[in-house]
Amino acid sequence: QVQLVEAGGGLVQPGGSLTLSCAASGFTLDYYAIAWFRQAPGKEREGVTCIGSSDGRTWYGDSVKGRFTISRDNAKNTVALQMNSLKAEDTAVYYCAAGLGSLVRACLEEYEYEYWGQGTQVTVSS
Repeated sequence: QVQLVEAGGGLVQPGGSLTLSCAASGFTLDYYAIAWFRQAPGKEREGVTCIGSSDGRTWYGDSVKGRFTISRDNAKNTVALQMNSLKAEDTAVYYCAAGLGSLVRACLEEYEYEYWGQGTQVTVSS
């Protein structure tokens, strides 16, 4: 079966760091663009970051630029999200998503992605 599974969420203090992982099974990530989205209670889902399938280009939302880094390891069929200098407003459920790289034109848009993980909770609080 085709699945994406997130891991690494948890409770972290403001200013701290956390790394999330997204592991694919049933398909190979090599030809897919991968994105991270997040949704906080009462707020719309927003694009956090994405990485292309061909040249590894990355894009970041303004709210996380300079603090978050996305990377991929095709050999391990995984994608990671390194989060630094975390703020309370980063608290959300984080989802990874995959879409065929040849079809994705706007990689921070939710509608571009076919496969989604179930999400992992990140809570930033003292």
